[in-house]
Amino acid sequence: MDREQFRKAGYAAVDRICDYFENLESYDVVPKVQPGDIARLIADEAPQEGEPWENISKDFDRVILPGITHWQHPNFYAYFPANTTYECILADMYAGAVSNPGFNWLCSPACTELESKATDWVAKLHGLDDTWQNEGKVGGGVINGSASESCLTVCIAARERYLRLHPNTPFAELVIVATTQTHSLAAKAALILGIEFVAIETKEEDDWALRGDGLRTALEEIEGQGKKPFILIATLGSTSTGAVDKFGEITAVTADYPSLFLHIDAAWGGVFLSLPECHDETFLSAINARAPQSADDVGEGAICAGGEVHSISSNLHKSGLVTFDANCLWIRDRALLTSALDVTPPFLRTAQASAGLVTDYRNMSISLGRRFRSLKIWFALRSYGVTGFQKHLRQLISRAEVFERALLDADKGVPGVVLFTPRRFSLVVFRVVSLAAATPRSDTPDAVAARLERENALNASVVRHANEDSSLMLTPTTVGGKNCVRIAIGSPNTEDRHVLDLVEKIRRLVDRAREEVGDSKQL
Repeated sequence: MDREQFRKAGYAAVDRICDYFENLESYDVVPKVQPGDIARLIADEAPQEGEPWENISKDFDRVILPGITHWQHPNFYAYFPANTTYECILADMYAGAVSNPGFNWLCSPACTELESKATDWVAKLHGLDDTWQNEGKVGGGVINGSASESCLTVCIAARERYLRLHPNTPFAELVIVATTQTHSLAAKAALILGIEFVAIETKEEDDWALRGDGLRTALEEIEGQGKKPFILIATLGSTSTGAVDKFGEITAVTADYPSLFLHIDAAWGGVFLSLPECHDETFLSAINARAPQSADDVGEGAICAGGEVHSISSNLHKSGLVTFDANCLWIRDRALLTSALDVTPPFLRTAQASAGLVTDYRNMSISLGRRFRSLKIWFALRSYGVTGFQKHLRQLISRAEVFERALLDADKGVPGVVLFTPRRFSLVVFRVVSLAAATPRSDTPDAVAARLERENALNASVVRHANEDSSLMLTPTTVGGKNCVRIAIGSPNTEDRHVLDLVEKIRRLVDRAREEVGDSKQL
């Protein structure tokens, strides 16, 4: 393809993308394909001779679109949001045009310096104070592909920090600590690093959040077994229920464990820090709080004090209007990353970095080569502005409130449906309960177990039948042995009419589930 052919194909591609969004609501959310259907449409080997672009581009419609789950669809309520915007699509086009690996400042100074500015912009938008920003030359932000990547990165940094504080600690004694509600990224990081993982049980009466007393008990038990907990991964907006751990209580405990690194995974919930009305709910003041610095901390550089949050990461590619992938990781002492990840052979050395004038982001991340992700963040925030970004988040919350009210309405709602946890931002988690009337023996262990089994079957049936309907997509969760249904509202294309229609669909699904399970008031 030459330049003029690209120009023509590019115009056509933009038109096709616009048509896609214009007709998005007409697509099934979930593709009606079986395993192998798409693969059978693709040749087993690359062609010997090049094909005309016209044939290649047509296969996007013929081969690819029939196998796409449409995360931008207004009736996509599964997993987590994955927003995109026209601004970011254009940014990805430009980033592709100037394609470079971005492993140091000299590769392309704009890539490095825009990343520093973009992560500071987002930190300020989230309400993170100047200790998290690159401007201060101590803390700072870096853009990774996912929260999982950031979690693994800080686990490496925390491990090296602990080993500097406690040389000769046997590797087998190290432990990564999280909760039963922490995303699987914590367990995966432990698996990759070959380190033991311990999950602390959280409680329904605490809305599944980690509390200080539970943390202290768990740490005492771990240390009593001769283990060395070196990082705690707390959560701001868990995947299952939207739980937010009690960061103030947590740091009050970690103050007594100065070797313990504290990371907050705010993959989904972090963007809601951008709303002033959510600052109390997200415990922003506890995130920003600094621990008192003792004389022993002076001059230690990479050794931070206990009793404070050391790092936090947030995904802009979920509810943050930025095309996947764009995870921001902030750390209060960037030397924690660079001391663990800096490998600089002669061919990567530059005069600017040696003089301490620039940041080489390869030393703050796992990968050497890095994508130019900051461009799409810059484009999106400049186009929407703080006001537009906040308006989008408030609309998501408003849609969830509309859905919640309609679902639970005493007269027009769905009978026998209750919230499993209080709505968190734009996530509603509900549970279908049995309509069977209580009897004098309803509280016996066998009766309680039978009721739980029946209710779990009801909720599983609702999800199963929902996902047989290609017009919507939602996902289940199981917490505390109870099956629940998650409704994650995130698409900018979702309107009130969509969530009200969803309530009616859920009514039909619940009726079908009750008939299937045999649940009625007469039981």
